[in-house]
Order: sequence, then C-alpha cells, then structure tokens
Amino acid sequence: MSQGTDIAIESGSIILMKNSLLDVAAALQLSIKVMRRIKQNIFWAFAYNMVLVPVAAGLLYPFFGITFRPELAGLAMALSSVTVVSFSLSLKRFNPSAYVAHE
Repeated sequence: MSQGTDIAIESGSIILMKNSLLDVAAALQLSIKVMRRIKQNIFWAFAYNMVLVPVAAGLLYPFFGITFRPELAGLAMALSSVTVVSFSLSLKRFNPSAYVAHE
C-alpha cells in the first residue's frame, strides 16, 4: 500500500506503510488517544493559568499578603510546559489493541 504514486502519498491524510489493514484501526485508535491527550493538556494548562496568573499578578497580596516573585512565576510557567510535554510524550508508549489481539 505504501507503493502508491507520489501524488497519492502526498494527498493522503494517512499513509499505510505496510500491507496490513490493521494499521487503519491502529491509526484510528491513536487519533482518539491523541485528541483525548490534547483535551487533557488544554484543561490542565487552563486550570493552572487560572490559579497562578492572578497570584503572579498580585491579586492575593491585598487580602493575604501572598506574592509570587517573577523568577518563581517564570519557573512555574516552565514547569507547566514541561508537564504538558511530558504528558504528550507518554503517547510514544502507545500500543494499539488491534495488534495485541492479532498477535
């Protein structure tokens, strides 16, 4: 299947590299997992920013005297990015159940 013409390969949304239709099922499973991970990452990034951006802006200082030094705010934002990337890298361990059932 990967032996198609170059124009067909370029215009295809997915390309099967082996002659197995189980790859279609695996691609669908992976796409579902990727979309779920994207939604989780957006949720956690949004929740994180909803909590820490007001703290970093000094919103809690008049009421509780809590401040967030700029270097710590930058570190916290970097850790947020590292968390999102780490969650996304867990997709590298994806093992489609179509192959597990087939083998």
